Amino acid sequence: MGIVNVTPDSFSDGGCYFDEKAAIAHGLRLAADGADILDVGGESTRPGSKPVPVEEELRRVIPVIRALAVETNLPVSIDTSKPEVARQSLAAGAAIVNDVTALQSTEMAAVVFESKCGAVLMHMQGSPETMQLNPHYNDVVQDIDRFFEARIADLTAAGLQSDQLVIDPGIGFGKTHEHTIAQLRCLNQLQVHGRPVCLGVSRKGFIGQITGRPRSERMAGSLAVVCDAVCKDSAQIVRVHDVAATRDALLVLQALRS
Repeated sequence: MGIVNVTPDSFSDGGCYFDEKAAIAHGLRLAADGADILDVGGESTRPGSKPVPVEEELRRVIPVIRALAVETNLPVSIDTSKPEVARQSLAAGAAIVNDVTALQSTEMAAVVFESKCGAVLMHMQGSPETMQLNPHYNDVVQDIDRFFEARIADLTAAGLQSDQLVIDPGIGFGKTHEHTIAQLRCLNQLQVHGRPVCLGVSRKGFIGQITGRPRSERMAGSLAVVCDAVCKDSAQIVRVHDVAATRDALLVLQALRS
């Protein structure tokens, strides 16, 4: 899953692809680099970020989604927690809703139900604006496991099909460094839910804490985490900035494992 941030303030590449033409060109480049999904977002969810008005988020993402849906044969996902943005993005050609709030809005769940699209359910404690102030868990692995058990049960009871759903542990979303390491070490436990796991670790802060590298120099650390997860069959989708390098690493890994 290649990341297309149409934002001025995302934590890693904010502003690089804020221009519509630049965002479309970036998405096409990720497709050429070997992406299987293009994930378009118009609102930063970095720690401390504030919500963007619906109209502004739509202005950012709809032209990009429409172009990428026409110019590639890849599924496009919309990274949003706003039902109206999801609804209009699906009408523009998106096929997946990637929701950091795990469809906890009944209106968002209804959008997914009515469209029969795919959905990524992410775990987050708090909101982007508050999530890193004082995250706390009784047991981070068990707490996140129970969260997904409950969300899948609630959504399927509401009429969604389980095969529409992907789960994402939300690395860095309401978690300390220690929480993140514990979750990654036990990531394969999420396989018990029988749904694909989407893992987003690309260039994140815990890699900087381990390596001392700034965001622009965290590709090697990101690849290490991705390869570890794939080796353990813990993740079926990896959400990344560096598609070409990740594809190369996974191709070599696949050759060695087979």
